[in-house]
Amino acid sequence: MNRTPEGRVRVTGPPRRTARTRRPGRGDIDQGTRVGTILVTSLVDVQRRLALRVLTILGLCLGSLPLVFKLSPALADVRVAGIPLAYLLLWVLVHPLLIGLGWFYVRGAEANEAAFTALVEHEDPDPSGRAQ
Repeated sequence: MNRTPEGRVRVTGPPRRTARTRRPGRGDIDQGTRVGTILVTSLVDVQRRLALRVLTILGLCLGSLPLVFKLSPALADVRVAGIPLAYLLLWVLVHPLLIGLGWFYVRGAEANEAAFTALVEHEDPDPSGRAQ
């Protein structure tokens, strides 16, 4: 009864092919397919919305100054250290506003491009898995 057992043979069915879904990628953009065009168009649209948001904030802030001075003529006569308040506001407050809006725009544009690159490279743009 000391027979060595023969090796086991695994019996399986025919090989199964799993249907892999094709995700859009860099090749679609390089080849100019419809999917690539849609991807690039969506990036341009997101960047355009960001730019319009920044320009709207800038327009409201700077455009409201003449309106404030028109509605309140007494402010036009106010002087701080011999400088009219209107000039002082334009010289002092506008520059930080422009720098802040520029920083906001660059940061948003880079985030949009990083999300686009992650989408094209098949990575998760948000490590936590949450949608933005």
